[in-house]
Amino acid sequence: MTDLRTQAEEIHEQFSDQLEIDVDDVHERLETLVDEYKVPLDEARRSVTSTYLDEAGMDREELSGGGGNEQVQVSDVDAAEQWVDLTAKVVELWEPNSDAVAQVGLLGDETGTIKFTKWSKSDLQELEEGEVYHLRNVVTDEYQGRFSVKLNRTTVIEDAEEDIEVGDDDTTVEGALVDIQSGSGLIKRCPEEDCTRVLQNGRCSEHGEAEGEFDLRIKGVLDDGEDVHEVIFDKEATEDFTGITLEEAKEMAMDALDTTVVADKMRKETLGRYYRVTGPTFSRYVLADEVEELDGPVDAEETLIKARSI
Repeated sequence: MTDLRTQAEEIHEQFSDQLEIDVDDVHERLETLVDEYKVPLDEARRSVTSTYLDEAGMDREELSGGGGNEQVQVSDVDAAEQWVDLTAKVVELWEPNSDAVAQVGLLGDETGTIKFTKWSKSDLQELEEGEVYHLRNVVTDEYQGRFSVKLNRTTVIEDAEEDIEVGDDDTTVEGALVDIQSGSGLIKRCPEEDCTRVLQNGRCSEHGEAEGEFDLRIKGVLDDGEDVHEVIFDKEATEDFTGITLEEAKEMAMDALDTTVVADKMRKETLGRYYRVTGPTFSRYVLADEVEELDGPVDAEETLIKARSI
């Protein structure tokens, strides 16, 4: 069975109770996007799913996984919109910043930790810090390279009669910051719900032209003399690292009528300095959770030559 057919059957199962559709219709939509418009399969599935959500008048969180889910560990979560089962300990609970969220915090198992969100409308039991649960039918999500899971009304929570020693999945790298790459500084992201793509020339690769919402990030390169390490700073990490807030960055860009001045200022104040960065990894990137400036033997002229050659 082809990947397209498998994906079509899974989507059909998700909507079979709400819409009168057949697998062939779903397959045809996927095939058109993938074969004619050369859309990657995961984006094609997201687009077709969104269309059926609109037709059914449903929120994405109301979907069921469709069929049996794979039992995974935290470190196995490496893609968005996958329906999985987890057994994990509630490591930490945070104060929700929205009425739509009932609980938010950190789950962990032997392989590491992952953020979770439990929606208010899910009407699920309260999770307690330090307790271990079997979580069935949760959906994975991704934002700025960080994966998370969402608990919704289809999720089943069961108390687990066991304890888990939560593992540490952080990586530490250090070196001279030799480059702040294109796509850093003040950027705009697609405003569509559940889409965090960075706009290119005012367009989202999935949703087309969009006004966008401002955000900050840094895509940097550390060189320790032997290897180079790519690191990503999200908005909070970028603000802490540079001392430039999102509001200040927007004011700078407005005054200059140019968003590139923000990244230029960041480069001027940070390139050539030596840093230690700690955080989880995503693909080839280390996601900066902790940053420490170090004293290092950095030749500023040599550093800039390296940056221009990358």
